[in-house]
Amino acid sequence: MFQILNKTVRTGTVTVAYPKRAAQVPENARGAPEFDFGQWRDARPATEACPTGAITVVDAGLARSVTVDYGRCIFCGECAAVTPEGAVRMTPKFELAARGRQDLVVAAEYALRADLTHHELIRAGRVDEAGPRLEREIHRVLGRSLAIREVDAGSCNGCELEINALNAPRYDIERFGIHFVASPRHADMLLVTGPVTRNMELALRKTYDATPDPKLVVAVGACGISGGLFGTNYATRGGVDQVLPVDVYIPGCPPRPEALLYGILLAVGRLGA
Repeated sequence: MFQILNKTVRTGTVTVAYPKRAAQVPENARGAPEFDFGQWRDARPATEACPTGAITVVDAGLARSVTVDYGRCIFCGECAAVTPEGAVRMTPKFELAARGRQDLVVAAEYALRADLTHHELIRAGRVDEAGPRLEREIHRVLGRSLAIREVDAGSCNGCELEINALNAPRYDIERFGIHFVASPRHADMLLVTGPVTRNMELALRKTYDATPDPKLVVAVGACGISGGLFGTNYATRGGVDQVLPVDVYIPGCPPRPEALLYGILLAVGRLGA
């Protein structure tokens, strides 16, 4: 017993200071890909390499539209590998959670006329800015505290491993007054993972109905947002928002603990200007 206490004292504090200070993400951590639309001459190879259809290219007449959906992206890096000019690069960015589904979609249009010396970028979105905070009324009613019921609606358990880490000393989510509860009747938020299998759809709806108002729903990971690698088929619905109204989306496959923490705090209005 003395040896355990002695080791604990010598180890000191291990809880990260995020979000008070910037997260110390390892340099080799794989986060979201970053796209330089001005240099991305041809997105078609990346479209063919993407396993989830997160990148789409549509040519119509003299125009080409390119769309990147971070809600489908699993951060595999295949798009960067087939883009030799370096217009696509993998980054350690994780603060991607957004309230609106469309906030995870970046689009650009190019002119394909032969007389242009370079592609003309007409419009491009920004996905590195998180969605707006939830209404002040929800923040007031919840009193800056949150009870979460986690629901596995058919995931591979990758997201669950990262969610479990939130309760460990390194991230210690309870320091923010956020607790995981066993019953939806005690919850303010449902943290839902997986592409929502047909067998879990009814259970998910019942869980939502049992959660008292006001309540929040957070879709976790590429599967929870769009179906991810599972997609939409005879066995899966293809995303939480096909079954329940979603307030916040947290991209990743799986999202790292900091990304989960960022999305959860975003939901209760803890972050944002």
